[in-house]
Amino acid sequence: MPPSPRPPRLTALRLLLPYLAAYRARIAAAGAALLVAALLVLGLGLGVKRLIDTGFAHAGTAALNHAALLMFGVITALAGATFVRFYLVSWLGERVAADLRAAMFNHVISLSPAFLDTARAGDVLARMTADVAVLQALIGWVLSQWLRNAVMLAGALVMLVVTSPKLAGIVIVVAPVVVVPIIVLGRRGRRLSRGAQDRVADLTAYAEETLAALRTVQAYTHEAIDRRRFGQEVARAVEAALRRVRASATVMLLVILLGFGAITFSLWVGGRDVIAGRLSGGELSAFIFYAVLVASSGAMMSELWGELQRAAGAAERIGELLAERPAIVAPADPQPLPRPMRGEIRFEAVDFCYPTRPGQRALAGLSLTVAPGETVALVGPSGAGKTTMLQLLLRFYDPQAGRVRIDGIDIARLDPAELRGCIALVAQEPVIFGDNAWENIRYGRPEASDAEVRAAARAAAAEAFLDALPEGFDTFLGEKGVQLSGGQRQRIAIARAILRDPPILLLDEATSALDAENEQAVQHALAAVARGRTTLVVAHRLATVRRADRIVVLDAGRVVAQGTHAELIGEGGLYARLAALQFTDA
Repeated sequence: MPPSPRPPRLTALRLLLPYLAAYRARIAAAGAALLVAALLVLGLGLGVKRLIDTGFAHAGTAALNHAALLMFGVITALAGATFVRFYLVSWLGERVAADLRAAMFNHVISLSPAFLDTARAGDVLARMTADVAVLQALIGWVLSQWLRNAVMLAGALVMLVVTSPKLAGIVIVVAPVVVVPIIVLGRRGRRLSRGAQDRVADLTAYAEETLAALRTVQAYTHEAIDRRRFGQEVARAVEAALRRVRASATVMLLVILLGFGAITFSLWVGGRDVIAGRLSGGELSAFIFYAVLVASSGAMMSELWGELQRAAGAAERIGELLAERPAIVAPADPQPLPRPMRGEIRFEAVDFCYPTRPGQRALAGLSLTVAPGETVALVGPSGAGKTTMLQLLLRFYDPQAGRVRIDGIDIARLDPAELRGCIALVAQEPVIFGDNAWENIRYGRPEASDAEVRAAARAAAAEAFLDALPEGFDTFLGEKGVQLSGGQRQRIAIARAILRDPPILLLDEATSALDAENEQAVQHALAAVARGRTTLVVAHRLATVRRADRIVVLDAGRVVAQGTHAELIGEGGLYARLAALQFTDA
């Protein structure tokens, strides 16, 4: 999502139209209330004229009472219309913001993992929160206020002409002088608004990254450096915001200076006409009222114009996110997997480079067949391509050349959801959600009963420590499982995979964080759950793969050897060298 090279345009706000269209009736009601309120404000001018000319000039108490009651009736109706308008537009702002956030979340989780290889999570969150909040303010306040003031400005100009064409001419002559600065400075305001929002996104991204790594920050006593860098990000965000504020304030200064300057001059001319008898006191008062409306409405519109520019920048940033297309999509006519599945896996001359490293091949012409129900261990040095194979099998990425097949079907012809539904993954860095143990394990199969969850935890050697928690399985595990040890988090992830009960099981360093006693228990559990299903095991600790049906040795994205532990030791190649480093008796 690169930043736009040009300042945002108001046309970016068209993004909101589909979301607003769902609430046409409420928008119509709010528009009617807005129009009624604006017309009633304009009607106050006529009330002022009648109050002065009829009540004061003729010194009639009855006429004064009648005029005052009429004014009070107009004010009561105005208050009611304003209440309806405010409630409806505030409701619309909240509702559209909720719909927009839901749409953004649903869209982002549909994107391929490759998207987050280059996008910053903090920037994505800023668009889903801060930028949506700007649009919420636009719908819930800014837009209705701008339209209300536009109606009053137009109506007040008409009433100025009706009240006194001569004085109205003075105001109208000055109007272009007021409008020109808005147009000229508006373009700069758009650019500054986008820049300010980008700086806020940078700030959010830095804070999110630092907080996610707080233990590392403190372990390396990096707090002072991070405080200084965050302060620098804050200063850049403030300076960008202040540049936008200065531009908006300059527009307001010119509008108020010129607008109210014209009113003052009109008062001077009108006062002379009242003295000369060419204008009544009520007419001059009404003119003043409408002139103040013109000036205040123009000033408010100029102030709100800056908010409209800011909203346009937010809409553009949100539009960029929603315009992202997933790299992995289901084909138009997906082919179903055979039922029951056999679980055969084939990599056929696969070449693959990560999008962030297009010139560096992670897999180079790799071919491998895994028989149904076979347990195959993938070993090799870091960067050999072991985890990459699992990512391609899950179709998080597509290879640049070659094919990956399951039961003879190219996985590119499958619906990714159906493909992933037949696979369970235990990642090297287990993911624990901010919930209790029941829901974390049930993530593997949402419809599972409590008894099935507990059985999966028992099989993963997790039941005992979960029961020992303050509230047992109901204990909140903390964000990212901070209340658990690394081994405990890994056992919950294994329980999740066991509960899923898939035809294909992928274990990426699944026991790397376990102590020897628990590792042995979990290894027995995994051996039991792997029986009858195809299993790929990635491991650096070779002791964990000695029971595999076959060990495949990878190096630089290629298969360099395969066989049993004894056979590979006898060959004396890369596997033997790796084993010599780990086994004193190798």
